[in-house]
Amino acid sequence: MMDIYFCLRRPSQMVEAKRMKISSDFRWLLSSFILLYLMNQVNSQKKGAPHDLKCITNNLKVWDCSWKAPSGHGTAYEVCIENRFHSCYRSEKTNTKIPALLPGDHEISINPLHGSRSSISRFILNEENISLIPDTPEILNLSADFSTSTIHIKWNDKGSVFPHHSDVIWQIKILRKKKMEIVTLMTHNTTLNGKDTVHQWSWTSDMPLECVTHFVRMRCYVDDLHFSGHKEWSDWSPVKNISWSPDYQPKVIPKDKVILVGSDITVCCIIQEKVISAQFGKEMCSLIHLDGENVAIKIYNVSVSPTSGTNVVFTTDTNMVGTVIFAGYPPDIPQKLNCETRDLKEIICTWNPGRPTGLLGPHDTNYTLFENFSGQNVKRAEDTTNVNYQLFFQMIPNREIYNFTLKAHNPLGQSESTVLVNITERVYPHTPTSFKVKDINSTAVTLSWHLPGSFAKINLLCQIEITKSNSVQELQNVTVKGLENSSYLITVGKLSPYTNYTFRIRCSTETFWKWSSWTIEKQHLTTEAIPSKGPDTWREWSSDGKNLIIYWKPLPINEANGRILSYNVSCSSDEETQSLSEIPDRQHKAEIQLDKNDYIISVVAKNSVGSSPPSKIASMEIPNDDLKIEQAVGMGNGIFLTWNYDPNMTCDYVIKWCNSSHPGPCLMDWKKVPSNSTEAVIESDQFRPGVRYNFFLYGCRNQGYQLLRSVMGYIEELAPIVAPNFTVEDTSADSILVKWEDIPVEELRGFLRGYLFYFGKGERGTSKMRGLGSDRSDIKIKNITDISQKTLKIADLQGKTSYHLVLRAYTDGGIGPEKSMYVVTKENSVGLIIAILIPVAVAVIVGVVTSILCYRKREWIKETFYPDIPNPENCKALQFQKSVCEGNSALKTLEMNPCTPNNVEVLETRSVVPKIEDTEIISPVAEHPEDSSEAEPENHVVVSYCPPIIEEEIPNPVADEAGGTSQVIYIDVQSMYQPQAKPEEQENDSVGGSGYKPQMHLPVTSTVEDMTAEDDLDHTAGYRPQANVNTWNLVSPDSPRSTDSNSEIVSFGSPCSINSRQFLLPPKDEDSPKSSGGGWSFTNFFQNKPND
Repeated sequence: MMDIYFCLRRPSQMVEAKRMKISSDFRWLLSSFILLYLMNQVNSQKKGAPHDLKCITNNLKVWDCSWKAPSGHGTAYEVCIENRFHSCYRSEKTNTKIPALLPGDHEISINPLHGSRSSISRFILNEENISLIPDTPEILNLSADFSTSTIHIKWNDKGSVFPHHSDVIWQIKILRKKKMEIVTLMTHNTTLNGKDTVHQWSWTSDMPLECVTHFVRMRCYVDDLHFSGHKEWSDWSPVKNISWSPDYQPKVIPKDKVILVGSDITVCCIIQEKVISAQFGKEMCSLIHLDGENVAIKIYNVSVSPTSGTNVVFTTDTNMVGTVIFAGYPPDIPQKLNCETRDLKEIICTWNPGRPTGLLGPHDTNYTLFENFSGQNVKRAEDTTNVNYQLFFQMIPNREIYNFTLKAHNPLGQSESTVLVNITERVYPHTPTSFKVKDINSTAVTLSWHLPGSFAKINLLCQIEITKSNSVQELQNVTVKGLENSSYLITVGKLSPYTNYTFRIRCSTETFWKWSSWTIEKQHLTTEAIPSKGPDTWREWSSDGKNLIIYWKPLPINEANGRILSYNVSCSSDEETQSLSEIPDRQHKAEIQLDKNDYIISVVAKNSVGSSPPSKIASMEIPNDDLKIEQAVGMGNGIFLTWNYDPNMTCDYVIKWCNSSHPGPCLMDWKKVPSNSTEAVIESDQFRPGVRYNFFLYGCRNQGYQLLRSVMGYIEELAPIVAPNFTVEDTSADSILVKWEDIPVEELRGFLRGYLFYFGKGERGTSKMRGLGSDRSDIKIKNITDISQKTLKIADLQGKTSYHLVLRAYTDGGIGPEKSMYVVTKENSVGLIIAILIPVAVAVIVGVVTSILCYRKREWIKETFYPDIPNPENCKALQFQKSVCEGNSALKTLEMNPCTPNNVEVLETRSVVPKIEDTEIISPVAEHPEDSSEAEPENHVVVSYCPPIIEEEIPNPVADEAGGTSQVIYIDVQSMYQPQAKPEEQENDSVGGSGYKPQMHLPVTSTVEDMTAEDDLDHTAGYRPQANVNTWNLVSPDSPRSTDSNSEIVSFGSPCSINSRQFLLPPKDEDSPKSSGGGWSFTNFFQNKPND
């Protein structure tokens, strides 16, 4: 009723809150809802009816079903399965176990035994509605390996309770600290095989187990492919922990830990007081707080430690505790494992350890050698001073094949390498000892030595090295049978008598693996024997032809067969035999006085054993009249000679050579060639480039030797080392005659091929000719190929000129140095005469022409360069009243001060005289040629004005006070100055003015004036014009204009004539010649005067 009341009241509250009226539709829906609720309550209130059936299974064999019943009903229940067997089960509780049903729907009825029949509940049950929840696993054993921080877990999977095989997933949770912090959640997969199986799983902690308590619990999940219902995880097993009960002493864990380079490690400190800081090596580490005062640090990516390890230190207020960390590598696989024996008694196995581990001392790598067939093993001594990686294994009697395994182990891991050997094929013998050499005869010796080892069952291969004096080495291989006493003896033959030999020996087995080391070298001199050949002899007649000189060469060591003590020389003929006394070894020639008969000379060499066979040579020499001297050039270190085959040569050929530049008898060396040869290469260590040698080829006949060829040659030609010595025999104006001398043979150093003569102009003291060659156009070259020519005439030269002459000789080996000379040709007299006469003739002609011209133009020259100058005292241009001048001291006629005025203005009386503009004063050097062409306004004339330069200084106080002004102004000269004119002046004044008369009468409208006016102006009293005014330029290039262009007054410069630019001439009269111009003109110089 409470529920009904709540449902009725809530809508009414909502209606009241919203203040809305309940419509008739809403009341109908509310009534329907109340009716349905009441019907459900009636059905659910059936007395004792079970509901909410749920079934689970733990082993897929039995289902555990439970249901809910109304409270207050403690009756028993009957559970029946409606199938063909109609099985029923009675239960006092609200759950029961039934066998697993087959797949499909099954009807289950649950009937309360003390209830009414209406309380029976029926359910439809299917396997898909069943949940598979395994039993909670149980940890059988939880153990720990504190040295490796590893936890070992054992549990039983109870696989026997499951009907068939199933996959199981085990979930293991690791926790630490008292706060149960999860460290990791791991999974482990197994399979149920129908039997109870105990499983084991291990986990290694990154933190030592002693540092903190670790907790473990687990659950499982069965994944059965045959089960179609729900599969769920089991409940977690009870928690088990790994604890460690330390003492109360501070401790750092782990202690002296060995770790792999690059790995991470956690180090903890178990202590009762607070830790302030932690340090790894020189690096400070952050602290991780554990239970109590215990702390830990985490070290990442540890590098290789030094030999003494890396320290970890924890610091408290009163104490410091720590440990050492060693970081390294596991042992590398032993490389190049090799097992061999040196004496067939002991096997030596060696190897290369590979990469260094970085660990030393007790953490270093240990090696153990196992022989797999016998099971025996040997270990390498843990000796830090033993740097050799080898192990010794005693051989097993009558065994040849061994299988060795070498194992390497250190705290970080292990490795191994295997080798299978036949030891009789791996013999590396010791070095032979007691090596001796003994003579048998002059060509054979015996060698003996001792080789330690048990080689009785095998054969040895020994190698003997025989080194002859000054020759190559010879190797001989000898096979000997192994002996028990290890002493061996062999014979070496085919040696040379009286020869130094060096012997040494080494051995190996016949199957060969390695040679032993060489023994110490043993030197031995074989005994002497009779010389095998006679000396190589030659003979020469003395310069007077009376004595015969016999030469012989010392016998080589291989032919002397001992030390030569003396030589025996004898000569024989058909009539007699003559012997000389024995000649000592150091003397290799003898002289015998003989006549011109034919003699046979014999030379015999003797040593301590006996005499050599005699060497014979005929004394007679057959003449040859057709002999010519030839030239030849060698190749390499020798010279090649050829000749034609001659069957008459029955003995041999002899080639003799000598240095032709040496004084005295030409004897240097000789060489014998067989009679059937037609060529020979003559080589000698004494040959030098650039040295001339004479070669003589002799052929041997029965009755003596005949000279066949005479050759002059060089092994290699070089350039001459000196220049020819030359002189100038004669010089002329156009030629030079030069003469030179031959170069000595020893300085020529080759066959002379010609001379190079250079000549060109050059002065002494200048630089020498550089880059002599045909490309120099200023240097001429003459190549003289006729070596017999000793003079040269140079023609087509210039007289009295210095020439630079250079002479050089050349061979096929190059061009020699130069010798130079400066020569001046003689003077050419004809040219000198011509050079003198031509300038004299030109000077005379120029003087005559100049004189004629000056004579004809003498008047013009006088007029132009030095005319007559009038006296300025006669000037009447300025005449002023005395009273005026005395009454005003400031007024002056014109003071000539040494200054340059800027403006001069003269204002005249307005009359019929033409108006003249003010003249602008500029520098006398300024030019305005363009102004002369411009048209001037009417009644204005511009004339030039040039102020004078007066050297005499005239004081002018007024000018000084005026600040240096240079302007002179004349205002109304006629009105201001009224001089008393003379009657003749008034009568003759044609212009109607008194006072100053203008210097000239200038036309205004035309440059040509009426002749009447001109005549009147000429008769005017006062100063007259200096020149004909018709020739004046009104605007000269030097005439500046007035600064005031509107001025109508013309300034003539000075009232006197001292500033005029025209030549001052005397007064004009009819007899004076008329000037045609106002200045000098070069063209006038060539014009004739009228009176000329």
